[in-house]
Amino acid sequence: LTMKKAIITGISGQDGAYLAKALIDEGYEVYGADRRSSERSSWRLNYLGILDKVKLIELELSEYSQISNLIRNIRPDHFYNLAAMSFVGTSFEQPIYTHEVNSLGVCRILDSLKHFSPNTKFYQASTSELYGLVQATPQTETTPFYPRSPYGVAKLYGYWIVKNYREAYGMHCSSGILFNHES
Repeated sequence: LTMKKAIITGISGQDGAYLAKALIDEGYEVYGADRRSSERSSWRLNYLGILDKVKLIELELSEYSQISNLIRNIRPDHFYNLAAMSFVGTSFEQPIYTHEVNSLGVCRILDSLKHFSPNTKFYQASTSELYGLVQATPQTETTPFYPRSPYGVAKLYGYWIVKNYREAYGMHCSSGILFNHES
């Protein structure tokens, strides 16, 4: 019996670290991807006692060849995209970078999965910023989207491209619309 494999982008964040722990506890081989940085923040993984159980890799969501090579080599059972340029205010100062990571990055992952590991189950972390100028309270899955920042617009593209790949290619991919939360 082979061990199931999962890739988690944004593994050093709150959700990534807790997800990694849950998957490791379930017997998964976990690959944790983070962007290149002069200083890797792995304190959460260390705090949870799993730093030595995660295979850490550098991954830039703006580099298609790096993403496709990773997927082709690992062929994960699950891929969780929790990575993002996640600062709404900064997205106004860096709208192109925000789009590269938060929208095209999702498309690069999905396209790589389609070509090299089409049976991988994909999860995209979406955001309540899709709603932006709220049209109804509380928001539901049928509330119209109205993003009000480059961040929200880029994440909306990520949401729709996931739906498109699911419907156009029959891939198992979904988006979870996350609101602000603390563990």
